[in-house]
Amino acid sequence: MNLPGTSPEQPSIPQCSAKGCRADAVWVLAWNNPKLHTPERRKTWLACEEHREHLSKFLGVRGFLKDVVGLEEWESAPDR
Repeated sequence: MNLPGTSPEQPSIPQCSAKGCRADAVWVLAWNNPKLHTPERRKTWLACEEHREHLSKFLGVRGFLKDVVGLEEWESAPDR
């Protein structure tokens, strides 16, 4: 799986998607912009503990946030 904050060439611990944050990610925020994406499509942002609420609110206010899942749970899900 290639989550934001990682790359196939340089595997590393996924990092938070918040601007300027380099903390390890522990949450996956699954989202979708209904004007651009089909209903089943899920884009992802990663969040550290500190930025989970802020990033969730940012997506939630726009009606984009679909789910917040722990990174370990997200990575172990068979359908992702």
